[in-house]
Amino acid sequence: MKRKAKNVLFGIGCLLLLTALSVFASVRQASRPVGAVIVTISNEFNNFFISEQQVTALLTRDGNQQLRGAAPQDLDLRALEGRLKTHPFVKDAQVYRDLGGNLHADVRQNRPIARLVHPDAAQDRYLDADGQPLPLSALYSARVVPIARVGGTPLNAQFFQDSAGTRYLEFLRYVDEHAFWRAQVAEVFLSPNGKIIFTQQVGDQRVEFGYPENIPEKFAKLMVFYRQIPPALGWDTYHRVNVEFQNQIICE
Repeated sequence: MKRKAKNVLFGIGCLLLLTALSVFASVRQASRPVGAVIVTISNEFNNFFISEQQVTALLTRDGNQQLRGAAPQDLDLRALEGRLKTHPFVKDAQVYRDLGGNLHADVRQNRPIARLVHPDAAQDRYLDADGQPLPLSALYSARVVPIARVGGTPLNAQFFQDSAGTRYLEFLRYVDEHAFWRAQVAEVFLSPNGKIIFTQQVGDQRVEFGYPENIPEKFAKLMVFYRQIPPALGWDTYHRVNVEFQNQIICE
């Protein structure tokens, strides 16, 4: 019993010691001036729309607010995060301090899935997966599918926000989420009646997709065409492939 009691007391002592050390470290961190400013940009999709220099400029208001050496009580971490989120290509940001007093800024980039083509190229915009517009970037040009309307007013991001437009956004998401189609779909056009037509990176066929409905099934039919027709008859036999009708592939 005595041995058991000693073990319990030893465990309690260790716990109290760890608690005291944790409190000491927290107090020490809270009073320590900012050391280095460490910027980490998540780049899982190999996009380069924002640089470390731009992140630092946002944090320091273009160098007007000195962070290194700043007292902890002078830091508003949420305000710093808010500054970073004003950049259109920042999807999320977290700003925090480590036990060494360094200030960390972890940035997750926003990512376009399509490019809205305007007759005036200067007015082109990217579109993200939520249907929100993104500006073009001087740092990096994304390899995403361009989409344009044939006739009528040029497409804008608002088009993809209503109940009808979200179906077209689902089409673009599907293309973006599947590596094969992301590489194969070259240009997308919306005809005056709202049907989708697209060209391909490989093959001269114009694909008439129809309205953005039954999207996986239509792409599955197009894959059947790829696997059966060109190997047997060659890629140049047909110049038009229509997959909009159920259980049909029309080739001309």
